[in-house]
Amino acid sequence: MTYSITNTMSAKAWAMLILLSIIWGGSFFFIGTAVSELPPLTIVALRVGIATIVLWAIVFMVGLRPPKDPNIWLAFLGMGLLNNVIPFALIVWGQTQIASGLAAILNASAPIFAVVVAGLLLPDERPTPLKLLGVCIAFIGVVVIIGVPAMNGEGKLLPQLAVVAAALFYAFGGVYGRRFKTLRVDPIITAAGQVTGSTIILLPITLVVDGPIDLMATSSHVWAAITALAVLSTAIAYVLYFKILDLAGATNVLLVTLLVPVSAVLLGCAFLNESLGWVHLAGMLLIALGLSAIDGRLWQRVKPESVKPLTSKP
Repeated sequence: MTYSITNTMSAKAWAMLILLSIIWGGSFFFIGTAVSELPPLTIVALRVGIATIVLWAIVFMVGLRPPKDPNIWLAFLGMGLLNNVIPFALIVWGQTQIASGLAAILNASAPIFAVVVAGLLLPDERPTPLKLLGVCIAFIGVVVIIGVPAMNGEGKLLPQLAVVAAALFYAFGGVYGRRFKTLRVDPIITAAGQVTGSTIILLPITLVVDGPIDLMATSSHVWAAITALAVLSTAIAYVLYFKILDLAGATNVLLVTLLVPVSAVLLGCAFLNESLGWVHLAGMLLIALGLSAIDGRLWQRVKPESVKPLTSKP
């Protein structure tokens, strides 16, 4: 049986997307606080471990039960690896050396990769010429952010590339996550299964690489950041993420990264004493312009007769 998504997002999907952007914008702030005392893998393991407990509590509270099909659990492991373990570790490591606002801006490149990856792998999300134009414009924005400071001998190249690589894995995760609709898995179950798979993968690796943490040496404000990161920016966020993915598809759900930098930059400047240069802001504007073309709605209003639908039906 074949499933398709809606060509445009409903008001409900947009409301969930905006809420998700605020929650995920806060994640960069919480990570920026946690990296001052904890190593990257430990932060990621705590994030998904606590989120696992919260999400399964929600699952049972709403009367759902875990799936029994082993193929679904294997899919959870794959989703956890693509959408949590690898990108979370890359972003947290990157934020040990770059500002949270810059990380959020670079993470906004996820829809660029989503258009390409989804277009290659999903028959109902083939890119239109307008989407491809948006990819080119947004990619120029990423190049401006990373390349201009690098040419001037400024900036830290590897941490920035790590965050961009995380965005690529998010794109693969969004495409991979579409299979849960065909498997008829509830979005809340999918969110819980994903972080469970992530925890299973991360715990042994973290214990070997980072070793046990000293609970007494970790300050209360770092624990508060970890708790908020796990509960708000992971457990609740992924319930929203999979609901939007189910409604609007892999490309549309990653439009959230266009909105995330706003809250991330504001929080970083207000509480972490971070600042961004004109290059970062110019790059963000180019990424925003490119993502608006990928979305297509604003461009349809300018020249509606020349813009094709966002996706074609299978």
